[in-house]
Amino acid sequence: MIDITLLGTSALVPLPDRALTAVALTCAGHTILFDCGEGTQAAARKAGVSLMKADLIALTHYHGDHIFGLPGLLQTMCCLNRTETLYITGPAGLKEELAPILKLAGWTSYEIVLLPFPEEGLRLESLAKVWPTEAKLTAFPTEHRVPSQGYCFTLDRAGKFMPEKAKALGVPMNQWGLLQKGQSVQAGETVISPDQVLGEPRKGLKFVFTGDTAACPALTNAAADADLLVSEATYGENEQGALAVDHGHMNFAQAASIAAQAKVKRLWLAHYSQMIEAPAAYLPNAAAFFPDAVCGEDGMRLSLRFENE
Repeated sequence: MIDITLLGTSALVPLPDRALTAVALTCAGHTILFDCGEGTQAAARKAGVSLMKADLIALTHYHGDHIFGLPGLLQTMCCLNRTETLYITGPAGLKEELAPILKLAGWTSYEIVLLPFPEEGLRLESLAKVWPTEAKLTAFPTEHRVPSQGYCFTLDRAGKFMPEKAKALGVPMNQWGLLQKGQSVQAGETVISPDQVLGEPRKGLKFVFTGDTAACPALTNAAADADLLVSEATYGENEQGALAVDHGHMNFAQAASIAAQAKVKRLWLAHYSQMIEAPAAYLPNAAAFFPDAVCGEDGMRLSLRFENE
């Protein structure tokens, strides 16, 4: 199961009912925080999300409305006596861009590791063993005015375990769990691999967060068949499409068109310009392309579960 919580849905300027961009993903009791705009701590507290459980902060780019919540959060973690290592990742320029942020945060009671994002993706268990072995985070390039990337979180699901096959192969019951976790075991003089006792892989879970971006093929490809896409939708009017492209953003219609092309299950719009007082007023522009589009709100939460769980 994956819990997704929208912590902030505003762009550029925090508003009384909209913190700046941030999304929390929680799995197995631990959290990834995507971006950390101003107001993230207060929004997390209001939504009941513990950022002390965050192992990784994944930044999409280094504009202020996506990172200015970091110094305060890092200080708070220290004040609450955090000792676990915190990893922070992002696109090119991570070390240079975060140098002033870390200086503002000052000394911390825990280690902060700036982690250049691996091209092959990141297995979350490499950061903390509590993460399922199947949990993986990948990044994809986005089109903004500065180096930027979006993120795709996947939780694969192995095939159904068939105990009758394990018994027939002489595998002791106390080793079944290892096979279910994808590890080979020894049964007598024979090595038994998971594929010998598992059915075909079942559908897993997929979550995609765009960060700031214009519509681009990389986003469409990354979002393919996602269970939930949280997409920036800075502008509401259809007539603002060209303006959105010029600034490396999307309007409601463009975001919904991407979702339709990618055949996602759910679309949450976010990252609204302060000019948008009532996002729902522009929802028909998105619904024309993706009928089930939803205007994201601060504190909105969804639990993604495996099919036939």
